[in-house]
Amino acid sequence: MEQNDSGVFKGQIRITPDLVLSDRALIDEVESQLSLENGSITWVNVLRRSIDARKKPVMMHLVVEAGNESNIFARSEYSADYVKFPVLPDNAPSVLVVGSGPAGLYAALELIVQGIKPVVIERGKMVRDRRRDLAKLTKNHIVDPDSNYCFGEGGAGTYSDGKLYTRAKKRGHVMEALVWLVAHGASSDILIDAHPHIGTNKLPKIITEIRSTIIRSGGEVRFGTKLIDFSITSGAISGATLLDVASGVKEEFVTEHIVLATGHSARDIFHLLHSKNLALEAKPFALGVRVEHPQSFINQRQYHGESMLNPQNEERLPAASYSLVCQIDGRGVHSFCMCPGGIIAPCATAQEEIVTNGWSPSKRNNPFANSGMVVQIDREIWEKDGYFGPLAALNYQSAVEKACWKSAGRTQKAPAQMLCDFIKKRPSNPSSIPDCSYHPGLTMVNLHEVLPPVVSESLRKGFLEFDKRIIGFNHPEAVIVAPESRTSSPVKIPRDKETLEHPDAKGLYPCGEGGGYAGGILSAAMDGRRVAQSIVQLLSPKQVE
Repeated sequence: MEQNDSGVFKGQIRITPDLVLSDRALIDEVESQLSLENGSITWVNVLRRSIDARKKPVMMHLVVEAGNESNIFARSEYSADYVKFPVLPDNAPSVLVVGSGPAGLYAALELIVQGIKPVVIERGKMVRDRRRDLAKLTKNHIVDPDSNYCFGEGGAGTYSDGKLYTRAKKRGHVMEALVWLVAHGASSDILIDAHPHIGTNKLPKIITEIRSTIIRSGGEVRFGTKLIDFSITSGAISGATLLDVASGVKEEFVTEHIVLATGHSARDIFHLLHSKNLALEAKPFALGVRVEHPQSFINQRQYHGESMLNPQNEERLPAASYSLVCQIDGRGVHSFCMCPGGIIAPCATAQEEIVTNGWSPSKRNNPFANSGMVVQIDREIWEKDGYFGPLAALNYQSAVEKACWKSAGRTQKAPAQMLCDFIKKRPSNPSSIPDCSYHPGLTMVNLHEVLPPVVSESLRKGFLEFDKRIIGFNHPEAVIVAPESRTSSPVKIPRDKETLEHPDAKGLYPCGEGGGYAGGILSAAMDGRRVAQSIVQLLSPKQVE
């Protein structure tokens, strides 16, 4: 325990989930565990919160600060109340930001803070209109290549669960990024949870609020606008060609700075860079399936049979999750984007492919738990199958997605198999379709005949190993759905370590997941800010500390 100059105590406690629900019980526990006198504190502020479910009873680990009425003003809170974005002057310099995912939006917000006008273009539609295209994909199996689960306002992040975990070490930078989300409508719980989560149902409103901030501050946001070309003069960006998706009208946009925040699925951008002989690198990624269990089973196993509710019918524990990893024949197999109480979503960006991903609503109260289960794919694998060059990993990824589409009857009914059958290498009953959260439907196939052998065999052995970690993981009702293929970008766009510009095109700034510099919403957002700050240093060095 420590005490600061204002008399505020800070320390760590372990407490049962039931006691956390009572303010009085929490104060009593803090006084007891931090060896404080009874009645010496009147408030407790939770700074960090995590669940320890390694054994029974399940406990919560809290980092807290505490005090009384004399020092309540000294609480070390990150507050969204003080987040303000300025109104830009009419003569502010402008920067073209391509993509409205987390990287693009945070780049735009940071540019505004630094006095620069962002012009954000997004090939897809705003959230409200985007929903109609998602419905067409789910119900009619029609994929709009510019408006889908990956493209549109908020990018893939809008419909990718809203998990905000990052391995970033600079806590202050992480908290600033989280506070910006809270300022636009996210729950303040994300500031304290060890594994913060927003929920797909709440993300659209937050993204809409960010757009409003950009416009209110003097920036621009253009939907249905696509980058199709850019000009390079003497090794530097000198302009961009934009396409109005609806009308087909082209516009020559004068700019010397382009933030390329197009996401891991914008394959046309990778091909555009390649056609201009700009340096690209094939990048290892992960590929596999989505596995879905009854959420009740995961709860039972992870919480050792403890009840999710207290006697007052209040939630004492959230829907349980898991994280699994092992080595199979020297190759990594691991869970990815685990979604408690979640949905498996159709995330194709072209008509002749199938792609799956997962998301959860904020309450995580759907009856299924799903997670990606993926195998590391590296140069050895794609070159063995005849794929070479900077787009080799992308082409390998695409080939698997097309094979899955063909195996499923050339529709968005994803190829699937019961987990127990997959492990025993036997086909599942094609007429017995299990309950599943993947709404376009399933086609029961033998996935060993669809997925590359190194993927299917590594997964099969991985599932056997994971059944030892979570007894009963190979559950008779568990189903696997293929493919989980967009875990990260299969292409890396190089950039200078200092200026963050592409080495062959000054003024072109690859960032976020599409550039190969992030692995989720929060890390992409932070990379967008970093790129924006680099641009500011070039345009107006005095504006950056």
